[in-house]
Amino acid sequence: MAASRVSWAGPWRWLRCVRDSRRVCNCAPLKSMHKSRARAWRQNAGGGGGGGGGGSLLPRRWQSSLPQLDHVDRSDEESGEIDWDKLGFGLTPTDYMYVTRCSPEDRGDFPRGELCRYGNIELSPSSGVLNYAQGLFEGMKAYRRPDRSGYTLFRPEENARRMQHGAERMCMPAPSVEQFVHAVKQTVLANRRWVPPQGKGALYLRPLLMGSGPILGLAPAPEYTFLVYAAPVGNYFKEGLAPINLVVHDEFHRAMPGGTGGVKTIANYAPVLRAQTDAKSKGFTDVLYLDSVHKRYLEEVSSCNVFVVKGGVVATPATQGTILPGITRKSVIELARDRGYKVEERLVSIDDLMSADEVFCTGTAVVVAPVSTVTYRGNKYEFRTGPDTVSQELYTTLTSIQMGLAEDNKGWTVAVE
Repeated sequence: MAASRVSWAGPWRWLRCVRDSRRVCNCAPLKSMHKSRARAWRQNAGGGGGGGGGGSLLPRRWQSSLPQLDHVDRSDEESGEIDWDKLGFGLTPTDYMYVTRCSPEDRGDFPRGELCRYGNIELSPSSGVLNYAQGLFEGMKAYRRPDRSGYTLFRPEENARRMQHGAERMCMPAPSVEQFVHAVKQTVLANRRWVPPQGKGALYLRPLLMGSGPILGLAPAPEYTFLVYAAPVGNYFKEGLAPINLVVHDEFHRAMPGGTGGVKTIANYAPVLRAQTDAKSKGFTDVLYLDSVHKRYLEEVSSCNVFVVKGGVVATPATQGTILPGITRKSVIELARDRGYKVEERLVSIDDLMSADEVFCTGTAVVVAPVSTVTYRGNKYEFRTGPDTVSQELYTTLTSIQMGLAEDNKGWTVAVE
């Protein structure tokens, strides 16, 4: 497919990319990239300056700083230069990312996007995302099918709808469900050589929506960028599939009523870093947060939902504005009910946790992670883990569907070919 020049005022100006294609050609004004077998690269910034203020859209003079594009078509038979057996949850730069931008003249509708080489982007110092955290992200995974005939996404429409919900809360335009899913599929195909072999991990997809336009006064940004990048990942926690150990924090809180805890805004995550870092320095895996009003009810772990099991009852905190409605959480609830468990979405107190038989976490990154211990005010509480637990049963059921090892009777998976 022939390349086309697109003229975008702002941080993506004068990118030359191939529309929705896995072939990508040279873009200007991109700086040269030195390549080696280790695929190490560096890039130099280009352009500079820029500003804004109030609600005005001022002329901008900065340009994108992306690594050099090349003419190589990546074969599905080529694999990334990586030891799949040692794959953790870290950033491994892949080949391409999908980008589109919504300017005022687009009237809230994102135009068809572009595949560009993965690399740094340049933003105005006064961009809405840098100054006022006007940004959202999603997380999802693509799995290689057992027969190597293609790849599978898990419920991508749910991620698209959650981004739309968050965008409304954050005064941002959002791509349609169809645009979102299309962008994710294109990103998978463009980076297909980085999808781990069956059973070795997944290709993690990170859709980003941000206020990239310049704004000085507190107001919605004049321009927005939607992009999707990818990285091959293994287990999220360093323990791998082993049970994790949590500590309850009752001084810091993740969210408050009326805030943004129920949407996946970037502003929700940096505030947990201090408590998380402190917990890890003391040997804990992560932090379990309580509600900010009563300081008695469970909310979330730093980046995942929590469940407690007592007898045949599975309980999880109800999503009432302070808790992110996780897609893995939603799926686990449905699977648990299918398997005969009573599932309750309600207020779950710290007392409920202390008397539970079993505790586990759910999320796109962690999938289903069993909890071995929870420490609260110096007291350690232990819970059942191992092969005969509810968490292991649900983990096996869910991952079998996600990876194409079991029949998907719910229509949750989407093929990418």
